[in-house]
Amino acid sequence: MNTPVISKRPAATSGELVLDETGLDAARKSLADGAITPAYGPHRDAIVKLLNDALATELVCVLRYKRHYFMASGLSSPAIADEFLVHANEESGHADRIARRIVQLGGEPDFSPGTLQQRSHADYDESNDLKTMVRVNLVAERIAVETYRQMIALIGDKDPTTRRMLEDVLADEEEHADELKDWLEK
Repeated sequence: MNTPVISKRPAATSGELVLDETGLDAARKSLADGAITPAYGPHRDAIVKLLNDALATELVCVLRYKRHYFMASGLSSPAIADEFLVHANEESGHADRIARRIVQLGGEPDFSPGTLQQRSHADYDESNDLKTMVRVNLVAERIAVETYRQMIALIGDKDPTTRRMLEDVLADEEEHADELKDWLEK
């Protein structure tokens, strides 16, 4: 079997944009690593840890929203409860995306119930008052917004795929916070 030969480019002149041939050569090796090339360097493990903490946060948010969905009562409760369920399902989707990315990075998603709350940035809540539920969820969404904003800044150009995923999740969290703020003002 013949291995294809890829020609090398001449050295770059000042100001020219060219690819790093050393990086491309490294990408030809360690095929078992899939999409993870050596350029991920030492940041991959740190990114996986950040993602596992974000996963814990999303899972705690799913549980909190689900509880609030089932426990909401009062005149305004049907519409707000429906919104809690929508948010629970969207948070579950975020958790799935994060878990999938952890696996793509060669890590293992941590779904351990025993450490979920301590790894989560947001709190679980068992309140029964509808206004308190909305307020608690707004606080959690604001924490998520700040957490994802900081993660995006930390990751920067170290992992553009994870950064873009987190930017998408951040946009959803900002939308959730705006919706909850509107409910709080009613």
